[in-house]
Amino acid sequence: MPDSALNTAEQFTPQSVKTNLLGLSVSKLGDFFEQLGEKRFRATQMVKWIHQMGECDFDQMTNLSKSLREKLHESAEICLPEVVSCQDSTDGTRKWLIKVEGGSCIEMVYIPEKDRGTLCVSSQIGCALDCSFCATGKQGFNRDLNTAEIIGQLWIAAQSFDQFAAKAPRRVSNVVMMGMGEPLMNFNNVVDAMNLMMEDNAYGLSKRRVTLSTAGVVPALDQLAGVTDVSLAISLHAPNDELRNELVPINRKYNLKQFVESAKNYIEKMPDNRRKATVEYTLMDQVNDRSVHARELAVLLKELPCKINLIPFNPFPGSDYKRVTNTALNRFRDILQGEGYTVTVRTTRGDDIAAACGQLAGEVNDRTKRQQRYKNKLAAEEVPVKMLD
Repeated sequence: MPDSALNTAEQFTPQSVKTNLLGLSVSKLGDFFEQLGEKRFRATQMVKWIHQMGECDFDQMTNLSKSLREKLHESAEICLPEVVSCQDSTDGTRKWLIKVEGGSCIEMVYIPEKDRGTLCVSSQIGCALDCSFCATGKQGFNRDLNTAEIIGQLWIAAQSFDQFAAKAPRRVSNVVMMGMGEPLMNFNNVVDAMNLMMEDNAYGLSKRRVTLSTAGVVPALDQLAGVTDVSLAISLHAPNDELRNELVPINRKYNLKQFVESAKNYIEKMPDNRRKATVEYTLMDQVNDRSVHARELAVLLKELPCKINLIPFNPFPGSDYKRVTNTALNRFRDILQGEGYTVTVRTTRGDDIAAACGQLAGEVNDRTKRQQRYKNKLAAEEVPVKMLD
């Protein structure tokens, strides 16, 4: 979507509310510097200072004039979310608890692998969708994250691994919008943040290394190809509408046929013809892991260029679901592979620090009362509620 222009002024006047430069694109930064009476090329310099060198102190930005630095001190800031805690798993996974404006906390996870380091980034405080098998949804929902709060997560991770140092290795090579929240329900801020991730003068990530995962907000997915060409993952979890209505409530509004067709249209609009969607399918014992489900899934996806990622369910306090058995998991995989699909099984990572897929919870000042209802349910069942406190 086009950047909305900032108001311009011929003469500089200090602003009563400082502008946070952290989440501004090159174009919006150009508008900001014009407002200060400066040339637009200053925007590229600022993006490099913030996102390539990790610098937040205007006084250290040595290629900016003293007079410009004074203007910046009066009218701008580089304000990052606050890191509350950082935990490392025995398998190398790292999880951050991050406080944002308003007092709520979100979670972000880094997963190291042999050939990559993947950062799982949140887009909302809580989640409005309330998928039945996901801990995040039980937290309720507070608000969308702004662009600075989204890109700030990548900044925090890069700093944590000394990635801003000269000639430092790129520890965060991939970003997936798969943390707390539904990215397409925060469309503009997520798109702006992803574009900063891929900006050559910022983090320079490839479009193939930035992935947006959606549970099926079809109207927004229909718009996505017009503003970006990042990789796409669709969070499916069921092969028919009856079952998906129970697991993923948004399916009652946008059914599987609509969702898969929208994903197919997105892939077809990509500039290269080798792109495939990733289909995420969380397997739960005796819920969606039967042979009949695998065969239904194979039929459902036959027109969609895709690869399938099977995810064993990760339990959390009070959940009514159980982890899939290895026998059922292998049978499900073998049926799909026999139908010609490329199938991978996601290895559970960070389970000892509740950082595995579906376990992110954070601390949400819930506006929906869903969190309290869930706490009441746990209390009635005498289940510990530590996850939500």
